[in-house]
Amino acid sequence: MTTNPMCLKIDPERVALGLQQEAMEMVKSAEGELVLDFSSVLRIDSNVAGALEQLAGLADNRSVKVVLRAVNADIYKVLKLLQLAQRFSFRS
Repeated sequence: MTTNPMCLKIDPERVALGLQQEAMEMVKSAEGELVLDFSSVLRIDSNVAGALEQLAGLADNRSVKVVLRAVNADIYKVLKLLQLAQRFSFRS
């Protein structure tokens, strides 16, 4: 039996809050994969990076794969520098 991945479009006005509340709840109930659509997000700050780190930890504990979709190059570079990029999968 295959399951469809859960998807969440990240609101650029409340990225950290969306990750801390909505994405965390979705990870708790996800089976297999959670896709986060970053197409509208142009930049991240330390609060977002911290929320992504917490989300990655929760996903690891629950064996859920988190996919970041449509991440721009600048955000990817930040995640790479913070050594968070390897904890996620990326799709265009």
